[in-house]
Amino acid sequence: MKRTMKRRAKAAAVCAMVIAAAALFARRDALHAQGANASALPADPATLARGAYLAKAGDCAGCHTAVQGGAPFAGGQGLGSPFGTIMSTNITPDPQYGIGRYTFDEFARALREGVARGGKHLYPAMPYASFAKVSDDDLRALYAYIMHGVAPVARPAPPSDVAFPFNQRWALRFWQWTFVPRGIYADKPGHDAQWNRGAYLVQGLGHCGSCHTPRGAAYQERGYDEGSREYLVGGVNDHWFAANLTGDAGSGLGRLSEAQIASFLKTGHGAGAVAYGTMVAQVEDSTQYLSDADLAAIAHYLKGLPAQQPSGTWTPGRDEPHSPSNGNRIASSLTPGKDVYGSFCARCHREDGSGVPHAFPALAGNPSVLTEDTTSLIRLLVEGGNSPSTLTGPPRQAMPGFVGTLADVQIANVLTYIRSAWGNDAQPITTNDVSTLRQALHK
Repeated sequence: MKRTMKRRAKAAAVCAMVIAAAALFARRDALHAQGANASALPADPATLARGAYLAKAGDCAGCHTAVQGGAPFAGGQGLGSPFGTIMSTNITPDPQYGIGRYTFDEFARALREGVARGGKHLYPAMPYASFAKVSDDDLRALYAYIMHGVAPVARPAPPSDVAFPFNQRWALRFWQWTFVPRGIYADKPGHDAQWNRGAYLVQGLGHCGSCHTPRGAAYQERGYDEGSREYLVGGVNDHWFAANLTGDAGSGLGRLSEAQIASFLKTGHGAGAVAYGTMVAQVEDSTQYLSDADLAAIAHYLKGLPAQQPSGTWTPGRDEPHSPSNGNRIASSLTPGKDVYGSFCARCHREDGSGVPHAFPALAGNPSVLTEDTTSLIRLLVEGGNSPSTLTGPPRQAMPGFVGTLADVQIANVLTYIRSAWGNDAQPITTNDVSTLRQALHK
């Protein structure tokens, strides 16, 4: 009897220990989950509002929301790269498919170093080379907003389609060690507070260099601040050319005022130019929501950049090119392009290339017309496009594509004419230029 009682007591003690251990582990897991996601770090309304603003400045939803009605921040947006299509991840606070279990330190490491929770290395389509400069206070506000202000979505993002050997993520550690800057942004002496604020936004959360700075052979940006002569001189991404943002008077911002640059960022319209291509989404999802003070700071910083890699010129009032030998006002080689322009373009852009204010861009003196890289010009004629739809800007306008209307030689002719008329002076576009891009676009 005593032996039986001892066995029962021992079994009861073991059961109690098992139950206590299970409760301890459950409590530990619960505390870990709370510490990793929103519930353990209460956020006040001011911090949430600031985080929401910073998410707009960084255009987080623009990349992490699938097109055609995807859930905000749930990933699934395909980002083109030379190595394949990289799918953006779910960054909602869902604990299984999102980042709900991330601690702040893990969140900061992902944004600044490109290393996700568990040691997974992220592709540089994620602009962590720019986010490395973001301050601790801003990252904490952004973390609080993602964890508290974003609805969790229990849905995995589709896998990326990247070919071997670029799908070997372990190799990214060497890329990150070589190319990712270290240290948050520090104010530059010799510049005022507005310039430094603009530099912080452009180089950090705004990650303007991700598109507007050319990339090297290892897909690294060829500069991360104004210390590089290639910073913001323009770059091709997914068959769009992001314009030169330095002070070049031809294809850059040299002829735009700070107010015109700020207006462009706010509404997609400024100095006769209209946003197109991927910049449309950038204006709609991000820059239109920035404060006037921050837009002015960005414009102030950009206007302070010296001209780099100039291309094209514009001479207002100069006659259209002519040929004295045959007496024509237009050189014989440009006559076909002028005919195409008169039939398909002049109704919106006007015979003199002046465009329609707040509707259709001017082509005379337009920096995107004068740029050396003609990728975007050709793509716009092939596919068409539209202007942004913003809270304070003019209504959206659309441009039709001419892929089924104009032959390659006609597109080349009309673009060459546009780049030579009304005082514009830029290199001609060849039929081969058009054919090559159409093949790349599968058009």
